[in-house]
Amino acid sequence: MVSVRKLVLDILKPHHPNALEFARTIAAVGSDYRVCLVVLEVDENTETLQLTLEGQAIDFDAVQSTINNLGGSLHSIDEVNVQSEPDQNELNKGDTDSH
Repeated sequence: MVSVRKLVLDILKPHHPNALEFARTIAAVGSDYRVCLVVLEVDENTETLQLTLEGQAIDFDAVQSTINNLGGSLHSIDEVNVQSEPDQNELNKGDTDSH
């Protein structure tokens, strides 16, 4: 299994919700998500954000859905960190083979 551990996203959002509420809502999507949000640009109607999200197994679809529900738009995925983990079934099979 491969787990997404870190994402850096470029997001365009309206002024409301504010950056703090936006970050809190994204963090609440997962039980261990850590969010760092930087406002890169502000214009009359929108804000451009760089959002860094870290966790043990990030659910990208749930995060993207939450961004959309908050009125945001994902412009790009700028960085990804994934980790491959052994399949528990394979580990357990190895244990029984040795007995």
